Amino acid sequence: MADEVNATVPSEATRKTVVDRYFSRGYMTDVNGRCGEDQCVLLHSNKICVVTVSPEHPLVKEKCAITSINFQISSKINRLDNHVSGKSKKGAQWMMPDDALCEVTCSNGTTYTLNSCIKGKLVEINQELLKTPELIKLKPETDGFIAVVLPKLTEVNEYFDKLLSPESYRLLLDKRKLSEQGVTPEGHANEQNEIEAKRIKLT
Repeated sequence: MADEVNATVPSEATRKTVVDRYFSRGYMTDVNGRCGEDQCVLLHSNKICVVTVSPEHPLVKEKCAITSINFQISSKINRLDNHVSGKSKKGAQWMMPDDALCEVTCSNGTTYTLNSCIKGKLVEINQELLKTPELIKLKPETDGFIAVVLPKLTEVNEYFDKLLSPESYRLLLDKRKLSEQGVTPEGHANEQNEIEAKRIKLT
């Protein structure tokens, strides 16, 4: 009987997370032209977007502690000053894909700029990161998200479709590993050209 019960209960490996069930992932690679600094946009079924870092981003992969997160991205713009009201999100800051959301500083002095990666209204900044910046590393797709952005319904697919799909992103990661080993896979140059073309179209 125990064997029968175990056979009907999905294992931890096969259970889908909330993100897997309700969101689609799109990846922007080499953000700001810096190799490996990849970010992820989680597109909900209601078309709202959650901006995160990819698990392959140095902030997640490297062991250096995160010491601070600064949302003052210029002398005149602080993302924490973003205040919205009503269903139309009146007062929200408008974001373009290459617009900065924040700057993250690590204990070794390295800084990383995280971008919106999608066009839309800035709905929310994750202020929990001010108290616990390590959430970016520990739970990048949940408690460690960066921001919530609401695209126009008429534009959401246009911009999201320019991001890499999970399948294309996995292929890119495989090719990066081969390149690190000194192997140049066939077709790699063509794929890099396609990625760069997508980046240009996002602006």
